[in-house]
Amino acid sequence: MIKVKKFVVNPLQENSYVISDETGQCIFVDPGFYFDVEKEEIKNYISENRLTPVMIANTHCHFDHIMGVEFLREEYSIPFYAHEEDAFWVEKSIEQAEMFGFEMKPVNPIDSFYADNKPLKFGDSEFKIIHVPGHSPGHVVFYAENSGELIAGDVLFYGSIGRTDLPGGDYNTLISGIKNKLFNLPDETKVYCGHGPETTLGFEKSSNPFLT
Repeated sequence: MIKVKKFVVNPLQENSYVISDETGQCIFVDPGFYFDVEKEEIKNYISENRLTPVMIANTHCHFDHIMGVEFLREEYSIPFYAHEEDAFWVEKSIEQAEMFGFEMKPVNPIDSFYADNKPLKFGDSEFKIIHVPGHSPGHVVFYAENSGELIAGDVLFYGSIGRTDLPGGDYNTLISGIKNKLFNLPDETKVYCGHGPETTLGFEKSSNPFLT
């Protein structure tokens, strides 16, 4: 059984996740750790829970979701995974951060790209990787079928959806992806979002004004 631990970090209140299982292995999803106190908090969590980090796995590569990538790479000597179509966002991370008024150190290129139809595995756990572009061209979500949990990044929020006005974004593509790729999953699926509180697919089907 997986354990999902959420950390709300950086000035944009981004949700960074540590996902672990009974083996003690864990992955970091969308690490946006920016302030020193946030980095100390995550180090303490890993140490206190005796976890072994094995990878960084991003849903997408907008700057607020990769602020902590280099810190984690150096601290734990682990690879950074993302979708190939979001590689350009890593290259433009400093430029994008400046647009929003933030300073950011360079992020080195993605170590490995997700492979078509190949799941994301760590410990005894497995996530299906589902490509849902529209917020960014390489955006993916992670679905744990056994536990009914979805790590949704910035595709779907409680009562809202991801913005589509940044380069590579497209509103119709996002709406289509949510309805055709996510809404065919069980209604009780718990959704962990890139910002804000958790939700369920059933609630969003019936209540989200962008999708009803």
